[in-house]
Formats: sequence, structure tokens, C-alpha cells
Amino acid sequence: MLNVNLNHLVDKVDFKSYECKVKSIHQGIHKKSMVGNDFLGWLDYPKTYDKEELSLMLKKAKYVRDNFETLVVCGIGGSYLGALASINALRGIYHNDKLEIIFLGNTFSPTYIAQVLKCLEHKKFAINVISKSGTTTETSISFRLLKQLLIKKVGKKNASKMIFATTDKKNGALKQESIKEGYTTFTLPSDIGGRYSVLSPVGLFPIACAGIDIKKMLEGAKKAMEEFNNPDLKKNKCYRYAVVRDYMYRHKKSSEMFVTYEPHLKEIAEWLKQLFGESEGKEHKGLLPTSATFSTDLHSLGQFIQDGSPVLFETLLFIKKPMLDVVIPTDKEDLDGLNYIKGKKLSYVNEKAYLGTLEAHQKDGKVNNVVLELDELTPYSLGYLFYFFMKVCAMSAYLLKVNPFNQPGVEIYKKNMFHLLGKKGY
Repeated sequence: MLNVNLNHLVDKVDFKSYECKVKSIHQGIHKKSMVGNDFLGWLDYPKTYDKEELSLMLKKAKYVRDNFETLVVCGIGGSYLGALASINALRGIYHNDKLEIIFLGNTFSPTYIAQVLKCLEHKKFAINVISKSGTTTETSISFRLLKQLLIKKVGKKNASKMIFATTDKKNGALKQESIKEGYTTFTLPSDIGGRYSVLSPVGLFPIACAGIDIKKMLEGAKKAMEEFNNPDLKKNKCYRYAVVRDYMYRHKKSSEMFVTYEPHLKEIAEWLKQLFGESEGKEHKGLLPTSATFSTDLHSLGQFIQDGSPVLFETLLFIKKPMLDVVIPTDKEDLDGLNYIKGKKLSYVNEKAYLGTLEAHQKDGKVNNVVLELDELTPYSLGYLFYFFMKVCAMSAYLLKVNPFNQPGVEIYKKNMFHLLGKKGY
């Protein structure tokens, strides 16, 4: 399924010194005795998820696909990044699927929001609003604007059938509005935080609307859940990667660069940046998560990675079998000098670029590389991959002795913003 290749590390990681610590943390995670344990709902979710709710999501996703041109997913952070990452990774950026999916509620940009609203004026669209509280400012502003437009187009009664809310089971402003207006609701479990929610209805409903098999995603995640429920560091590749991350941090690396070779995987790196950045960046600790898409960024960041300040290591996700492929044609005049690779597939060239870059960075640049290799990206393997990273993140944060599931620093900017906006109580 997933090969965690540590043969391209320059530094020799002392795994043995971590064995007792990893075993203790593993037991604490699964006994739910660690700090933040009330947000470990994702740990068993691939096995304990509500089967009836999954059926409802599939039914409503079919309704959306059969009746609308566009679905607007309205959420921020973990309320949209996982869905966006999954949809792009499995459909591609330029696809022929009949349902367009637009993401809103993740910015205050007046230009972006105005352009999206203008675009929707002549489209038949549905809304999936995602917020545990219903009061997240970016999402709430966009949702208010979307509702106004939708009601103007179809009337309030019809609009209520076109709005799907993913929110808390019992509490919050969005839940109360959903009850009052009659929106279909899906539950964001109270024990799952946003950045760990991609395999819950937060991610699964919009992913299902995109025509992707969410049952397979949950099956892949369940396989990972079973495979990584093992305290043995020698056998648990998930924990071995977590140890590498901790070792790098403690040996003067300040940044981890997530690298892909496919533009349609770029949002997986964006999801990873939130997962690790928000989980670990506390008490003046943690690696700065960054990202790059090769070979594109080799023509911008490549020089720094190769010869610049030795502050980073790379975690490379490489998919062996691409979604699509193209054969390089022959050219009689060969003015561009490419006939030496005529008849070759672009996947062949991409792989050689990957191998050549890996060798350059490791051997010449002395940059540590973790290589995560997947045979191909499918709903099953993506579900497995998401669970892998979430388990890695929990172990990594506990090795740092920080709570993986809170985000106290995020609240500070909100308080300042509310004060400047004149919100009562701030």
C-alpha cells in the first residue's frame, strides 16, 4: 500500500532511543489518557462511523449530482482543505465531471467573494456549509451572502432544500438555524477537530458529491487504523516517520518541505501544512511545514534546497502510476533536441526527474529525504494515506510534548480582529 522509504536520509536516526517513549505514547493515545484526549474521535472513526448517516450522505450526494450544476462548499481550514485535496487528487484539476465544486468561506477577500457570487448568478447551485459553531467569521459572512443570492433566485422555501449543513449534533448557531429552516444536516462529531475531520461528514459529503467512492476511502482508513495500532517501532512505519520528524527537529532542522510531482496533489500538501502546523506549532516548538511541487518549483526553490541554508528536510510523496499519461511524439526536424525520448511516456520522464532530483538533494546537497511511495492513488489508498498522516501527527506532537488538538494561538488574531471591528465584548 504505502512504502515509507528512509533510505534517503543523510543523518542516521537513533530509532532505538525512541522505542520506550513511542510505546508509552501509543498506549496513552489508545487508552485516551493523554492531554487533548477528548479530540481523539478520529482514531476509531473508520470503524465506528454512523452507517445510517453514510447512507444519507450518499443519497443526498446523488440528489446534488442529479439536480445541480455547482456545489458551493462553504468552510475554512479543516472544514474545506481535506475535501479540496481529495477532489483534486482523485478527479484532477481539469476534469469532465458534470458537477462543478467551488470553495468559499475561506477568505475575507472582497474580490474573490464578489467574483464567485457573480459566477453563481447564472448557475443552479447548492450549498454545503460546514462549521461546528456556525459563527466562524469567514464562513458565516460567505454563507450569509450565498443564502441571500440563493433565496433571491429560488425563494426561501426552495432554498432550504438546497442547503446542506455539516455542524455539531446538538449545539451551535448553525444547528439551530438548520432546525428552524429545515436544512439537511450531517454531524461533525464533537470529539473530532477540524483538521482531523476529512474522513468524517465534513470531508465525505462534498467528496461524495464529486462522484468519489467514500466507502472505499473509509475502507482504506480502516486498514490503516488496524495496521498502525502497533506500539512496535520496528514494525510501525507510521511511528518511524514520526520519529524521523522529531529527530530532525531536535537536530537543527526548522522546516519540513512536503514535495509532490503532480499539480493535482498540491492541496494534499496544503492539508498537511494545516495538520502539522496547527497541531505542533505551540510553546515556541515545532517544524515549519512548507511545500513545493516539482519539477515546477525546482526552477524557483530548487537552488535554495540544493545549496541554501541547511534548515529543512523533504518529505516526498510520489505516486508510481499516474492518473493519465501522454506519449512524447517524434519530430522530423528535432530542433528542440527531444527525439532521444520520442515514444516515451511523460510518466517515464517525471520519474527520472524525481530520481535525479532525489540523488542531487541527498548526495550533493546533503538534504535528508523521506520518500512516501504509493503504487497509485485511489479512494482506498487516499483514505489510508489521510489516516497515516493523522496518526503520525498525533505521535509527533506528543513527542514534542504539546497538545495535538488545540490551537490557542489562532484565537488571538480573532480577538484582535473582533475588537477592531467593534464586536460587542471585545
